[in-house]
Amino acid sequence: MSEIIDRIRSSLVGLRMPRALEVLDHTMRCLERGEMTALEAIDILLTHEHGNRESRRFTVGLKTSRLMPLKTLEGFDFSFQPSLDRGRILALAQLDFIERGEVVHLLGPPGTGKSHLATALGAEAVRAGKRVCEFRGEAAPHSEEFPPGIPN
Repeated sequence: MSEIIDRIRSSLVGLRMPRALEVLDHTMRCLERGEMTALEAIDILLTHEHGNRESRRFTVGLKTSRLMPLKTLEGFDFSFQPSLDRGRILALAQLDFIERGEVVHLLGPPGTGKSHLATALGAEAVRAGKRVCEFRGEAAPHSEEFPPGIPN
C-alpha cells in the first residue's frame, strides 16, 4: 500500500497539486477507517486543490489589477448613500455589462462611494476570471502605466 501512496504523492508533486498533497494523509486515514468511500476521497482531494488554485488565481488577479485597497460590495454602506439604486449596483455585480461590451461610468461628487464601488466591481470581475486593471486620475490605457499583456 505504501508503494501506491508514494506513487500518488509523486504524481501530485508532478501535477503541481500541493493542496491535495497536504490533505492526502488525513484523507487516507479517513478512508482506511471507513469514514468515506474512495470516490469521496478523490472528491476531497480535488476540491481542496481546486479551492487552492482559485484562491491563488484571485490573489494574482488582484495584484495585477491594482485594485488596492480591496473593497467589496458587502462592505459598502448603502444607507450612507440613499440616492444610490442598490438593485442597479447589484445587477452590475453580475457583470453582464462586460459580456455586452458596455462601459460603466460612476459619476457624482467627492465622497459618494464611486471609488469603493468601482473597486468592488473590479474585484467581482477578478473573481469571475476577468482581467482587470484600475486607473485613477490621468492614467489611461495609452500611457506607460498600462500593464503589458492587457489589450487596449
